[in-house]
Amino acid sequence: MAEAAEGEAPNGLARRAYAFLLRPEASVIVVSVALIVYFEIANHNFISGANLVTVSQFVAAPVIIACGEIMLLICREIDLSVGQVFALAPFLMQNVHDWGVPEPVAILVALAASALIGFTIGMITIKLSVPSFITTLGMLFLITGLTLTISRGYPADTAGGPILTGIMGVWGYSEIVWALVIVVLMHIALRHTRWGLHTVAVGGNIIAAAEAGIAINRIKVANFVLTSTLGGLAGLLEAFRVGSIDPLAGGSNIMFLGVASGVIGGTAIAGGAGTIVGGLVGGIMLGVLQDGFTLQGINAFTFDIVIGAAILIAMIANIHLARLRGRSPQ
Repeated sequence: MAEAAEGEAPNGLARRAYAFLLRPEASVIVVSVALIVYFEIANHNFISGANLVTVSQFVAAPVIIACGEIMLLICREIDLSVGQVFALAPFLMQNVHDWGVPEPVAILVALAASALIGFTIGMITIKLSVPSFITTLGMLFLITGLTLTISRGYPADTAGGPILTGIMGVWGYSEIVWALVIVVLMHIALRHTRWGLHTVAVGGNIIAAAEAGIAINRIKVANFVLTSTLGGLAGLLEAFRVGSIDPLAGGSNIMFLGVASGVIGGTAIAGGAGTIVGGLVGGIMLGVLQDGFTLQGINAFTFDIVIGAAILIAMIANIHLARLRGRSPQ
């Protein structure tokens, strides 16, 4: 009996390791660790206090946006305009504050306006049967023009007292703390609430979801509102951290980094599957790459090549891992 137990232990460990490697986030975790080791060997300042702050700042905003984009991708939608909401929200906050409104209220107004943008996108997409790709592409240009009009094309300083600034982002790790809190909340929402389960059901089989009585339109609109609100929050956090507001901040780049974080972390473009934790891991991998390339003086254009290759590899890997998970014994 003792020999049998000893023989089963390694097999049990191997099964657990195999099950872990089949998870959509597993390959990204392995790659991220390998990248950290490589960049530390190549540049011994990579794992230093100052540089870890920089990496966390590269990671935070895309991860916050990814939490919303993942929910949309799971239910077979996408938001291309969230990067422009990222840029618009700080200017809305600043203008409202300039009218004499207290700063905390101005922040809430900016977040409410961001949510309204998401609601508008959702209603156009659902009620007028316009694909979300087209709706959000149009909104992308509309919000860009609105931001440039409000700002007149000039940056501005971020107003805020010491307490508010401290809460929103003056500490180097403030943004990543906000991002981690949002990741935890969204992971719980996706895995353990009716909203999350219905989001997965809508993306997996919309006809079956409708027959089961799921409010499909409500789920989709809610996820559009969530994504725009998170985009506005990420923009506000960035503005408080930097201490200034740039009308050209964010944009398509931050949106694509958010989508890429989710896709690389295992979210299926075809819908029906995805993890918030995978979005965090994907964002960490991209942040490590971006910072590592910067330290080594590698051309920024190369980073785009790597992101494109990473998305392709991640999608191919996720398709094959899904097949293996389907074949693996329960």
